[in-house]
Amino acid sequence: MQAGRQATILTDQFSGSIPHYKSETKERRCTMKICITSAGNNLTASVDPRFGRCQYFMFVDSGTMQFEAAGNPAFAAGGAGIQAAQFVGNKGVEVVLTGDVGPNAFQALQAAGVKIITGVSGSVKEAVEKFQKGELKYTGSPSVESHAGMRR
Repeated sequence: MQAGRQATILTDQFSGSIPHYKSETKERRCTMKICITSAGNNLTASVDPRFGRCQYFMFVDSGTMQFEAAGNPAFAAGGAGIQAAQFVGNKGVEVVLTGDVGPNAFQALQAAGVKIITGVSGSVKEAVEKFQKGELKYTGSPSVESHAGMRR
C-alpha cells in the first residue's frame, strides 16, 4: 500500500460477512489460506459436499490462487470428521469451504480456530471467487447430523 493511504478493515461480526480491506481507490481482499473440500486435485474440480469424507483438500491462497492438493487421509477411517479437522487445522488454514460439516468435525474445526462456510457448490475456483467477493457466509452450527457423509 502506498504511503499516506489508510486502509480500513471492514468486518460485520453480526452478519458473518467476510473481512476485507478497502482503500481509497479500490477494494482488495486480504490474503487468507483457505481449504476447500474437493472431488479432484485441481481448481476445476467440483466442491465435494462432504467434509470428513471428501476425496481431496485444496489449500488455496485466496489472494494469489496458488494451491496445494492433498488427499484426505481420513477418507475411509472411523472418526473421519475429527481426523480430517485435525489434518486441516494442522495446515494453518483460517477458513474451510465445504458443502456440509457434521457436529464432531464442526467442534474440532472451531477448537482449532478455523471458521467454516457450508452450502458451497460449483468448482473449487468458483468457490474461491465467491469467497473473495464476500458472497459466502460463515456458519455457526453443523449443517448435518453425525455420520451423514457415510450415507452418500
